[in-house]
Amino acid sequence: MSEYTESIREIAKRLLETCSVEMIIGFRKGTVPMMNEPHVIRNARDTGDLVWDSNCGINLANYLTDRKENIGILAKGCDSRNIVTHILENKIKREQLVIIGVPCKGMIDKRKITRMFNGEILEVLEDNGQILIRGNGFDTRLDKADVLQENCALCTHRNPVIYDELAAELVGEQEDIDRYEDVRKLEAMTTEEKWAYFDDLLKECIRCYACKNACPLCYCPTCFVDESKPQWVGKSQDAIDIRTFHFLRAFHCAGRCTDCGACQRACPVGINMRVFTKKLEKDCLDLFDWEAGMSLESRPPLDVYRPDDPDKFIK
Repeated sequence: MSEYTESIREIAKRLLETCSVEMIIGFRKGTVPMMNEPHVIRNARDTGDLVWDSNCGINLANYLTDRKENIGILAKGCDSRNIVTHILENKIKREQLVIIGVPCKGMIDKRKITRMFNGEILEVLEDNGQILIRGNGFDTRLDKADVLQENCALCTHRNPVIYDELAAELVGEQEDIDRYEDVRKLEAMTTEEKWAYFDDLLKECIRCYACKNACPLCYCPTCFVDESKPQWVGKSQDAIDIRTFHFLRAFHCAGRCTDCGACQRACPVGINMRVFTKKLEKDCLDLFDWEAGMSLESRPPLDVYRPDDPDKFIK
């Protein structure tokens, strides 16, 4: 995907020179390998800083919340779906945005790659579906498909769902993907097995809130973890407080999560917290035939009232 870079720079330069937007939100090269950084540019002469490759996993929709400017933003499939959610939830107006769609071929998992090598990784490059890893004492090629983030390996919406410009031709969507095999395994567990599973999953959590801060859905002015009147969850490392935080946060994402992987990517201890949101994502698909952020014309099922609802709970 590194070949997208020149196209992105050309589009960004044109948008800024014609004053179509006041800023471009994209990525620049990070200071360490596999860690590209979100980057805002306001001048056409700075578009040369923009890059795109398989290390652009951070969800840029996170930087749109309540902005007032006219904005150009790079958006892969999951980003675009979160932008749709932002528009539906009145956090940004569609007319403020020029969406530069970036058909995505998946982001690489920096933790998976790092675990493969004992020495320091100094450089990571892409070459025709392969990832070149160079460091002290090694120079290795890996197939990109073998080192994708898990959410990318399972993604069935790689193309942006809304866009004004395209950085490249649309890519073929993955088919015959079983997105919820792991969820069904959890559903089949006994209560005791589920309790043990989640105890083990969350035992490393340090309550840093990196998952919350990276998530484009967590934009409440005051998060429930910071409320004191009433206090919904304690501030301690007590196991109950940790569980309460993760489960409540997941339920706040119900019907809204696009499985972008930002939470898991940001976690400093590598917790697979997508387990929580994927279960809710599956429930929304099974119960309401709903996938988040696919259309500006449809309201999420959890914020829609239907007088003819077949269930009587609301009558």
